[in-house]
Amino acid sequence: MLRNETGPAAGSRNERGQDLETVQLISAAGERLSHPEFDPWVADVTEAQLTGLYEDMVVIRRIDTEATHLQRQGELALWPPLLGQEASQIGSGRALREDDFVFSSYRENGVAYCRGVDLTDIIRVWRGNASSGWDPFEINMATPQVIIGAQTLHATGYAMGIQNDGADSAAIAYFGDGATSQGDVNEAMVFAASFQAPVIFFCQNNHWAISEPVGLQSHVPIANRALGFGIPSLRVDGNDVLAVLAATRIALERARTGGGPTFIEAVTYRMGPHTTADDPSRYRDANELEDWAAKDPIARVAALLQSKGLLTTELQDAVQAKADAVAKEMRAGCINLPDPAPMDVFANVYSTPNSWLDRQRENYSRYLAGFSTASEGGK
Repeated sequence: MLRNETGPAAGSRNERGQDLETVQLISAAGERLSHPEFDPWVADVTEAQLTGLYEDMVVIRRIDTEATHLQRQGELALWPPLLGQEASQIGSGRALREDDFVFSSYRENGVAYCRGVDLTDIIRVWRGNASSGWDPFEINMATPQVIIGAQTLHATGYAMGIQNDGADSAAIAYFGDGATSQGDVNEAMVFAASFQAPVIFFCQNNHWAISEPVGLQSHVPIANRALGFGIPSLRVDGNDVLAVLAATRIALERARTGGGPTFIEAVTYRMGPHTTADDPSRYRDANELEDWAAKDPIARVAALLQSKGLLTTELQDAVQAKADAVAKEMRAGCINLPDPAPMDVFANVYSTPNSWLDRQRENYSRYLAGFSTASEGGK
């Protein structure tokens, strides 16, 4: 389960950890599995809370589907789907405290939902109406980072600040399997390990870095990469919301009590395209997609609820109604966003006056004014 530089612990099969255990608490068929080390971390999850996790996943899948439709209809310029990764995002997002700080990539819209981001703010950047979606300090979540892996440096720096302040909160950085090959991620882990910063590196291994399979860039489990930096690692079934919740709670406890960073590899699968500009059928075997569809994160929780007699028609109707209402709200917010003024492109670029930007603003203003003069001259 958890390994560090002092040697193997439960869950590792050998010194290099090639056969590192992938912890699972809910099977693909919806059976609740027992794990002596992980069970205590979710022992407090009530039936009502399990139902809540199910609702969260259904809602964010509906958000994701609606946003994809909006892009296909020309209302958004681009959208990065999270289909298939709901358990990784909800399980980790619901483990966080309000004072923890999130640094995400562009795909963690489920985590943003957990943090309370306004639905319209989630899509305003993808519509091209703003350079940023929300105020990070209102919800303790940075706006999405498009540069692959850069957010890990931001998270580590923020965690070192937490450490200096003597607080017991933590920072968490989300990234994909492809990001682990980026220099920024490795540099962040060097600093985090050196200073024992209270940061979690949360890797959603969705098996594809755009069109590159994970097996091409890592011949051992990605969780093993952290061990070389002296960072303990966990590997869980990323389609299992309870296993993800437990792993994130373990890592948070470690961070809060001075134990330093933890690396979590959540093994999941990107069911859709990398973004709506991508065609995964060009590089992905349809049989692979079918195999992973049988491990659907929502279906397995639904099966578990069914076995407990909790998945009633009334519950399903209520959850679907909530999902539809959220999608309707997001669609209305998207379509009714006012178009930005042309000169808004210069707003909030620098926090202090900048002569270089001022010259650009003046030149662009004259350029736009030229259209008005030409129009008036043609009357």
